[in-house]
Amino acid sequence: MKPKVTMIAWNQNDNYVVTAVNNHLLKVWNSCTGQLLHDLVGHTDEVFVLETHPFDSRIMLSAGHDGNIFIWDVTKGTKTKHYFNMIEGQGHGAVFDCKFSPDGQHFACTDSHGHLLIFGFGCSRPYEKIPDQMFFHTDYRPLIRDSNNYVLDEQTQQAPHLMPPPFLVDVDGNPHPTKYQRLVPGRENCADEHLIPQLGYVATSDGEVVEQVIGQQTVDQDEQGLEPSILDGMIRQLQLEQDQRTGADQESASNAAQHGEGTPRRG
Repeated sequence: MKPKVTMIAWNQNDNYVVTAVNNHLLKVWNSCTGQLLHDLVGHTDEVFVLETHPFDSRIMLSAGHDGNIFIWDVTKGTKTKHYFNMIEGQGHGAVFDCKFSPDGQHFACTDSHGHLLIFGFGCSRPYEKIPDQMFFHTDYRPLIRDSNNYVLDEQTQQAPHLMPPPFLVDVDGNPHPTKYQRLVPGRENCADEHLIPQLGYVATSDGEVVEQVIGQQTVDQDEQGLEPSILDGMIRQLQLEQDQRTGADQESASNAAQHGEGTPRRG
């Protein structure tokens, strides 16, 4: 096999360059002379993640499609810590990206199964307030383009960035309790009745009836004669109220301008 470099990174003070090669080796080079200093052995598949520590010039992180995450001392060419991303019942998950926190005490990784992995010192209690599975109920809803080529949400015909905050659901589309819904920016101060999306039962193409957030129904389901989405109705009502408030504000500003009111300007 012809060796190919898949990733390259400098350490924090630029004295060393680390390259990942498609033969699963990491090589540490002197950045001034080009001399090969160390071969770092441990990965069993290609590596596409090399991340340097934010202030410790000795430390480099590597992660690859083999599910392995290594912390290296590049000055000595030694392995200081090793993690393996094992997923119960599914084998290992390939690691696609990693980043250190600004203080260098934690790092986060994302894998091929959609997981966010957080490593660091101390206990996990601060992270226990959130559920294991978090999706927005609009995550997989289709988008369309209008006559001006602008992107719109297919169900509500609104620009996605103008839609009200979505609801948090698990991987099966079941909504989380209200205490989790308040974690969504824009829903912090909502009343409880506005944090409970409506559930409905929809038939799949195989004839199986499944429970899901009604707001996840598609246009095809609507065309099949299913009940309209209560959740989308709530979203449209919120959007209408917001548009009305915006229009009233603009009208007030226009009236003030006509009567000479407004912010005084400097000469």
